[in-house]
Amino acid sequence: MKSSIKIILLLLIVLLSCKKETKDIPGTNYKLSGGVFILNEGNFRGGNGSLSFYSYDSSKMSNDLFYTANGRPLGDVPYSMIINEDKGYIVVNNSGKIEIIDPNSLHSRGTITGLNSPRNMAVVNGTKAYVTSLYSDSLTIINLGNSTVSGYINIRRTSEAIVVLDNKVYVSSWAGGKEIMVINSLTDHVSDSILVGNEPESMVLDKNRVLWVLCNGGWTRENFAKLVQINTATDKVQTEYVFPNKQASPTCLKIDALGKTLYYLDNGIKVMDIGLGRLPTTALIADPGASFYKLAINPGNGDIIVTDAVDYTQRGYVNIYKLDGTLISQEKAGIIPGSMCFKLRLN
Repeated sequence: MKSSIKIILLLLIVLLSCKKETKDIPGTNYKLSGGVFILNEGNFRGGNGSLSFYSYDSSKMSNDLFYTANGRPLGDVPYSMIINEDKGYIVVNNSGKIEIIDPNSLHSRGTITGLNSPRNMAVVNGTKAYVTSLYSDSLTIINLGNSTVSGYINIRRTSEAIVVLDNKVYVSSWAGGKEIMVINSLTDHVSDSILVGNEPESMVLDKNRVLWVLCNGGWTRENFAKLVQINTATDKVQTEYVFPNKQASPTCLKIDALGKTLYYLDNGIKVMDIGLGRLPTTALIADPGASFYKLAINPGNGDIIVTDAVDYTQRGYVNIYKLDGTLISQEKAGIIPGSMCFKLRLN
């Protein structure tokens, strides 16, 4: 009897020890946690890009998660991330690859290599995705089933932002460009192009299926920046809002989950109702002394999240604000915290 009790006690000790060890492994305690992934770009060619996660459950930031979970660096300039079903796809620009992870454990589930300066990825249907490129004149087609490159679409331009609507895919030609290419995702061919403004760098769809395109005017500031509305039924420009001076360089156009309110960076965070009919003149959140870099809107509660790259060499910050602009939290992230990807709770 005493021997049986001793055995039971030993088994309990082993089980409790194993449970504690699992909790202590970074990257394995996020299964039931809602929050946001932050891609820290790191220094160009420094290979020190990293992955952070801010948990809404604990109100804490965890850094260097990809390295901790996989024992190797994430790569050179992780630029964007999406979650599709049970996989997270991290596009690593200067490393020319896409890292695939389990979004709960953060463990690697494969790597897609051989891409030419990839920027953004969008799932087109259940079997394929498109990836834009800063230097290539083609979109890359990804087979989601076996995580390989399955082909290319020659658009004769470089590409940046990408938005999927039914069987059409809208792609912006950013660096030196001024067009939105329309791709038929059933045939993987270009069906149309839409002339907008100089360097269209971000796009969103609103609740009325109108495509909004933010054109920053180009880095030389020779042209006025524009916010352009496109009617997706006709693929024609519907309205243009021209920024008042050539020094304006708006970036990071986002929209709330209801598809009613636009947000973008322009000397702070500007907010615009889609029915306003004019550009906002004042910022909801000013950025004196800060270097606001990337913007995101929490689809669950509407929180405004913006990264601060500080001096682009040291570790930066992630600032979280309420809808009214009240600061909720400021968390330290990695070097040049950039694009963000939301992870919803699974319970």
